[in-house]
Amino acid sequence: MSDQKIRNMEHFSAVCGISRPTVSKYFNDPESVRKSTREKIEAALKKYDYRPNIYAVNQNRRQTKNIGLVVPNLTDPFFAGIARTIEGLIVEAGFNPLLLSSHGGPEHEIANLDSLRSIKPAGVLLAPLGRASLEDQVAEFANEVPTVLFDANLGDVGEAYFGSDNTQSISLIVDYLCRSGEPPVFFEMKAPINPNAYKRRTAYKAAMGRLGYEPHLLQVDGQGWNFEEIGFREGARILTGRQLPTNTILCSNDRLAIGLLSAAFENGFKVGLGAEASLRIAGHDDHPFSRFTCPSLTTVSQDYEAIATRSVETILSLIDRGGRMQTREETLFEGKLVMRGSA
Repeated sequence: MSDQKIRNMEHFSAVCGISRPTVSKYFNDPESVRKSTREKIEAALKKYDYRPNIYAVNQNRRQTKNIGLVVPNLTDPFFAGIARTIEGLIVEAGFNPLLLSSHGGPEHEIANLDSLRSIKPAGVLLAPLGRASLEDQVAEFANEVPTVLFDANLGDVGEAYFGSDNTQSISLIVDYLCRSGEPPVFFEMKAPINPNAYKRRTAYKAAMGRLGYEPHLLQVDGQGWNFEEIGFREGARILTGRQLPTNTILCSNDRLAIGLLSAAFENGFKVGLGAEASLRIAGHDDHPFSRFTCPSLTTVSQDYEAIATRSVETILSLIDRGGRMQTREETLFEGKLVMRGSA
């Protein structure tokens, strides 16, 4: 290995004695250059330990190989998990994923989209914040760059949207909870930032009405993405205040349920299915941690794999066609009941 430091593609082209266009052609597709040329380039790569800046290479193309991936918060294992799946599919298709987190802030979400503009992405997969998003600015970006939304919808922004069928999934778990014990109350934040939460509230009320029960909403204070903290703090207040009309609580999402489970333990409530248990708790999402709570959390799983796969297939199709969809597509995937020890 040479001690000489290669500065850029032009420098590499000069030291290996091969024209810049041919070197670029090799990095775009190694099989597109002659075998002898390919071997010479690969020998120089090894000798100088050179790795090109792929994003810089892409900037010189009419259509880049970059696909942006923006999620609300990478500290949430739900988004980390689905992003990991999407990244793998993008790489498998021969593109370069660029993953960005909005950290729960609308200004940061727009800053991410502005950053992506600067690298000329072929397309973008966006899980928007939802009601907190600056929708007009997101729509402006989506009008410039092929964009597919997943997880949360924003009106008619983007070429397509893929997410979970909250009406089906909430109905599924309400049916189960009513069948297996007392009908549930619904534990949620008063003003959630994710539009899925509003859909789940509506679905809960509809499911309870269909079964002939009066819906009860436990709406608590709290803002942002600190769901476990909110579930713990507000859950403790409700449990110690004996405000429950039933022994069964359905939480709007698993992260609230995880905080509530902790609050129940701290305050001496036994959660579970047995006769000795005084409380049942269920959630929604099948969060990666839900199987490891104590007791493990009964929930509804989202079809992450289907949402990720369809989102990537659609953005690749848009990139391949070099155009837009005639009609915006919206597809919802059904959830599956996951019965565990908490309910």
